Amino acid sequence: MFALIVAVSDQSSAQVTSPASSQSVAPDLSKAPFRNPALPIEQRVNDLVSRMTLEEKVSQMVHTAAAIPRLGIPEYNWWSEGLHGAAREGYATVFPQAIGLAATFDPDLLHKEADVIATEFRAKYYDRVNEKGYSDWFHGLTVWSPNINIFRDPRWGRGQETYGEDPFLTAQMGVAYVTGLQGNDPKYLKALATPKHFAVHSGPEPTRHSVDIKVSEHDLEDTYLPAFRATAMAGAGSVMCAYNAVDGKPACAQPMLLEEHLRKDWHFNGYVVSDCGAASDISRNHHYTT
Repeated sequence: MFALIVAVSDQSSAQVTSPASSQSVAPDLSKAPFRNPALPIEQRVNDLVSRMTLEEKVSQMVHTAAAIPRLGIPEYNWWSEGLHGAAREGYATVFPQAIGLAATFDPDLLHKEADVIATEFRAKYYDRVNEKGYSDWFHGLTVWSPNINIFRDPRWGRGQETYGEDPFLTAQMGVAYVTGLQGNDPKYLKALATPKHFAVHSGPEPTRHSVDIKVSEHDLEDTYLPAFRATAMAGAGSVMCAYNAVDGKPACAQPMLLEEHLRKDWHFNGYVVSDCGAASDISRNHHYTT
């Protein structure tokens, strides 16, 4: 819903409205609460959802979210990558890989980097958006970064994406990235951060879609959760759940992670997005159901 509201707000703005955008909204919706940027986000979302059919709601549950012409909602693609720059968007500033930034032990530097990344995401988004929205991959404002998994085994190929093996440093760097990317406006996000992959995802890579990680309560709390706790409590707008299972249940269907810790303990009020294919992994590879 964040993306839908952003898209509606963008098209209502004099700075980004295209000549044809006003024609895509029925006259009786011009003063609908969901189109009023002065109202609280929750009120606008509730109004918008109440107008959607079941089919329209389902169409928003994949990263290539379909347009809803009758409501003036443009299509939107949720998938963007920004680990150390606005990735796959043409020319953009390329910063050092995450493991290199972690070696500086300088969260303030990473915060500044993330702010620049968000600026470039914004610029590229507004440059390409039109009255029908913009559905190409990697050009949205919902960024699937940072990777705050713990680099415990040097054989793990994706370890370079992380901030290293230390839970405390990873938490500090993760918070710096999230707050830098999302900005400090009291109402709007500059871009939306998605700490990943929740949780206990540190290889092995070949079996990541089916492996069941057994982890002690101490190791979970001391090693794997601190960075996710810190970024969630710092206001991250989204969290990505992992491919692997944790203690017998797929991470994307693990109540201990998603309900007990994320929602209840950390009071996270954003949304959870699955890693690519992780939702289908629940039944296909983990053979799990409730």
